[in-house]
Amino acid sequence: MSDLLADPRYHEGIALFNQRQFYACHDIFEALWHEAIEPDRTFLQGILQIAVGLHHLSNLNRRGATILLGEGGARLQDYQPDYAAVDVSDLLAHSEPILQSLQALTDGDSGEAIAIGLGLHPGNAPNLSCPRLRLQTSGV
Repeated sequence: MSDLLADPRYHEGIALFNQRQFYACHDIFEALWHEAIEPDRTFLQGILQIAVGLHHLSNLNRRGATILLGEGGARLQDYQPDYAAVDVSDLLAHSEPILQSLQALTDGDSGEAIAIGLGLHPGNAPNLSCPRLRLQTSGV
């Protein structure tokens, strides 16, 4: 079992992620990451990268968003279905379509429509499903 569950910063980072405060979430998870040992360290790095990828997307930094969503998702593959009470499979199921949408854009497209649809950038567009860190309640 992960020691992360006993650290209040971990729960604060999850709350910030779910409030779409990705930069603030990054700060907390980065502090935890610096202190962590494996397997928590790679898990935290994956979540950090997804959070920063979403932050980049909110700023229409398509390249940064694409790179970090891809790296974060790759790091979290082996933590499925859940780890440290987070439903990793659900996180990846919501992150991977965003990555695929970014990868399918033509050159020069900032990804603004994707960011707007996720509610990460001002504008009117159909709402898409923004990733969340859903907590598992059984077996924790």
